Amino acid sequence: MKKNMITLFLVAMAVAVATSCQPGPENQQKVPAKPEDTLVNKTVKPAESGYADVNGLKMYYEVYGEGKPIVLLHGSYMTIPLNWSHIIPLLAGNRKVIVAEMQGHGRTRDIPRELSYEAMADDVSRLLRHLKTDSADILGYSMGGGIAFQFAIRHPEQLRRLVVLSGSYTHDGWWPDVEAMYATIDANMFKGSPMQKQYDSLGNDPAHFPEFVKKVISIDLKPYDWSKEVKNIKAPLFMAIGDADGIRYEHALALFRAKGGGKMGDIHGLPQSRLAILPGTTHIGMMQRTDWLIPMITDFLDSDLNTAPPTF
Repeated sequence: MKKNMITLFLVAMAVAVATSCQPGPENQQKVPAKPEDTLVNKTVKPAESGYADVNGLKMYYEVYGEGKPIVLLHGSYMTIPLNWSHIIPLLAGNRKVIVAEMQGHGRTRDIPRELSYEAMADDVSRLLRHLKTDSADILGYSMGGGIAFQFAIRHPEQLRRLVVLSGSYTHDGWWPDVEAMYATIDANMFKGSPMQKQYDSLGNDPAHFPEFVKKVISIDLKPYDWSKEVKNIKAPLFMAIGDADGIRYEHALALFRAKGGGKMGDIHGLPQSRLAILPGTTHIGMMQRTDWLIPMITDFLDSDLNTAPPTF
């Protein structure tokens, strides 16, 4: 019964991906002519794309738009089209959007190196150096949220602001049943899913898909706890989870309190960091909440973060 529930979870994930992330032709996205105008569209192609030599990887990346740079870090088993095709158009109108595929994902081929949040954060750091980008905003979803936390810990000089969607900084930041689920995940559960089809279509050997699934889930089978380091991050942080997410409310609240939350802003002023718990939103459904998330993210990134209490 438990395994059937997990299979249904992955099927739901596949359906959500297929319906919410609708990639167009390779290397092009639809972008609104103006942020407030969703009816008039134009086709935009990456200003730059290719492979960067990064810590032994040939890391695939794309760059869209112009302006302040933001790096988007995808979730487990995802790719640029699957995770970000519907997000890129909403950000690229006035930002430089950098997207990349992590070790073993999509067009970034795996190498004989253990998969870890730390190593992937170092890969992102090297990619920014390759792109001659001194610092950037970092946005990570799910697995990408763990990478984003490690980037902030290991490379603070390259970070401007941090956005984490449905991400955890300790292994028990997940609800216990979610954490227990990881050890049961195998390639058969992804059979026929968009994740498997994308893996095959981007030039990977289908015979290695089971190894890919096992390697990716391995990073969440080992205990980790970055509480002390994450709570000492100096950069402003915006963390968002769903009220039906896999992340425990207490986990997000503990970090928000450590970053200055838990006080009445009318008396003490606003903290530089922010927290959102989205109603009626699951872990998978988080990426479908663009109508809520994008305005909150852009307001956070563009604000002057004046922490003074209001005057009367």
